[in-house]
Amino acid sequence: MEEKRNRIAIVRIRGDIRVDARVKNTMKLLRLYRKNSCTVVPNNKQHIGMLKKVKDYVTWGEIEEKTFNELFKKRARVVGNRQLDEKYLKENGKISFDDFTKEFFLFKKELNDIPGMKKFFRLKPPVHGFERKGIKIPYSMGGSLGYRGNAINDLIRRML
Repeated sequence: MEEKRNRIAIVRIRGDIRVDARVKNTMKLLRLYRKNSCTVVPNNKQHIGMLKKVKDYVTWGEIEEKTFNELFKKRARVVGNRQLDEKYLKENGKISFDDFTKEFFLFKKELNDIPGMKKFFRLKPPVHGFERKGIKIPYSMGGSLGYRGNAINDLIRRML
């Protein structure tokens, strides 16, 4: 079985209360430390297995290059909780925002290649809220949890 070569955005929807320790550990491995945090990972069988374990606490889908570029420009942070800016990126990564995004989606660069950058993004709660049935029902049934495909791009834009 051949894996798709694309990126998955994972957004944590629910908090820590009454969560199984194994699920908490998996969320730490995915760098989803708090509600409304997001991480972008490759679409491979290891990450899909982790997503199946935390499916009742997160939502995920394939992120587009344009959405990632906006997320990266607005929400990327470096050590000291300072916003990542063009100057820092030029000094440490020797690359611009747009070029990094292109190379990131071609799997030539990773978030680890920028020294001092945090590998997750803190987001705001979504404008107009989550879907109608809330945060305890799967997306396929009108809720917010689980796989949502390309609709993740709309959710992330509302959370910027």
